[in-house]
Amino acid sequence: MALDDGPFFHGTKADLKIGDLLTSGFRSNYRPEITMNHIYFTALTNGAGLAAALAPGDGPQRVYLVEPTGSFENDPNVTDKKFPGNPTRSYRSSAPLKIVGEMTEWVRQTPEEIRVWRERLANTQGEILN
Repeated sequence: MALDDGPFFHGTKADLKIGDLLTSGFRSNYRPEITMNHIYFTALTNGAGLAAALAPGDGPQRVYLVEPTGSFENDPNVTDKKFPGNPTRSYRSSAPLKIVGEMTEWVRQTPEEIRVWRERLANTQGEILN
């Protein structure tokens, strides 16, 4: 039984093309000293939009429509530990995600909301489950 049928989204500031693969092995957007063993994604466009807003870099926020190329699991950084179940519909995979499209519509965070999110993340004491 599938965890979620999607569609799935990944938020970033990277300029990617349809057919590109997103892979693990890069630094965490939230703790740059950690190299991630998984690639993260969500079934919520606005959740991917928030990830794009918080991603490092100066490029425009991008939300890509993605397809997992392998199995995936609930993101343990937000499920059960912080939110019972998986209301954020957040997932991770050690297999690549294939870019199949790009979204242009989602609720964008204001500069003030982004500042508050960055402060929260900077003050988070919990570890990232990698």
